[in-house]
Amino acid sequence: MEILMANVEFRYAPGQTVRYLDVSPMISALRFQPDDFEYAHGWLHHVPSRHRFQFDRMGRVTIDALCGCAMLSIKPEQTDELVSMFKTWRQQYWTPLETNREFASHFRKPNAWVRLFRDVRMAFRRFLRREGPVTVPAEDLSPVSATPAE
Repeated sequence: MEILMANVEFRYAPGQTVRYLDVSPMISALRFQPDDFEYAHGWLHHVPSRHRFQFDRMGRVTIDALCGCAMLSIKPEQTDELVSMFKTWRQQYWTPLETNREFASHFRKPNAWVRLFRDVRMAFRRFLRREGPVTVPAEDLSPVSATPAE
């Protein structure tokens, strides 16, 4: 079975230009609503919209969205500002937040199994460190006068 597809050429009407995605709302959200975003596995997630963005080292941005947002390219004049705002967000908001979360996790009360394991481990360490009684030869003992304290 052979499927024939028409050779279609798309042309903009005179005066029309290529359409780009205006990311100024995202830039503003990164600045004023930083808690709407999360960063995981190399992707910036906008939690309310479920859009994902990946920034590469060359300054390119990949958009992953379930809607038509991913079909347009970012306005070229906004790309540098978006990348810069992402870097600022990551450095000033996300990295300190993650550091504080990690630090706090070191002090969470562990579950019962972990506490039991730690207690057994500490008891074993104390057992290993216990030294035998100290013996002093009798000839080294000189007579000491014991006078009661007044």
